[in-house]
Amino acid sequence: MIQTPYLLFLGDAPDPLAAKVAQGIRDWRPENSVGQFRMDGCKADMKLPDMTLAEAKAAGAKTLVIGVANRGGVISKAWKKVLIQALEEGFDLASGLHNLLGDEPDLVAVAEACGRTLHDVRVPAVDYPIADGTKRSGKRVLAIGTDCSVGKMYTALALDKAMQARGMKSTFRPTGQTGILITGDGVPLDAVVADFMAGSIEFLTPPNDDDHWDVIEGQGSLFHVSYSGVTLALIHGGQPDALILCHEPTRTHMRGLPGYKLPSLEEVRDLGLALARVANSECRIAGVSINTQHMGDEEAKSYCAEIEARFGLPCVDPFRHGADRLAEALEAF
Repeated sequence: MIQTPYLLFLGDAPDPLAAKVAQGIRDWRPENSVGQFRMDGCKADMKLPDMTLAEAKAAGAKTLVIGVANRGGVISKAWKKVLIQALEEGFDLASGLHNLLGDEPDLVAVAEACGRTLHDVRVPAVDYPIADGTKRSGKRVLAIGTDCSVGKMYTALALDKAMQARGMKSTFRPTGQTGILITGDGVPLDAVVADFMAGSIEFLTPPNDDDHWDVIEGQGSLFHVSYSGVTLALIHGGQPDALILCHEPTRTHMRGLPGYKLPSLEEVRDLGLALARVANSECRIAGVSINTQHMGDEEAKSYCAEIEARFGLPCVDPFRHGADRLAEALEAF
């Protein structure tokens, strides 16, 4: 088990989205977030106390969590001095990067010498099966988006919270590094060998009570040429009964792909449903989730009202406004 509380390492993150792992932990497990460590040039800020390693240790932090999700998931050479010092000062290290802590000889050597633990949460812990598409009991909902990092995980977490508050049976099913660090369990989908990705989601969402909902954390986008594969694996392995469309309306292009414009919500709806109905012919759209973090209150309300009228479905920012209306829509399924 990863020891809490955490010191969130933001490194030299070039923008807030690059520190989305830290942001997710801060927002959903604030009790585990003692403070943040930022290097020179860091453009991310979790609004937590900036701490030195010594200050964080004195405040009770036990694990330094790499809160950065950079392109390619690499451990920057610029971070090494801090990571080594953290081990020497008594911290464990936790990371969800593709570049494993355990593959860095210098970190392994220092950890062994200091009796510390390296936690790589992006290492599959199970020999997952190949998907067979067998229909499973229980219900499943999946968020799909116009792009990466538009709020699919936040939508799922907020929805699970709202469903449980209504007395519905639901379980949040993490499929990425941040969700796993928040809950302590899940499937690191983008680290699973391609042939077994859909099977890993079948494994994650086993047969259940007929009125139980698995709330599956979404990944990537069907329209993102870099990461569409993980999205399709979630759609076919999850066999969702319901999809929630996710969008961040202030984007000018796909994340990391300046030559690609975002698809419309209608395009995501139509393609997502067509692919979902390959595995579950009864799949429907339950609602729309809008990430309005860069909008004022009135602009956010107006935009959600416009989308709701356009689609005839409940549309909210579940983090800002709550996910009750999305939960209510699923209750009617």
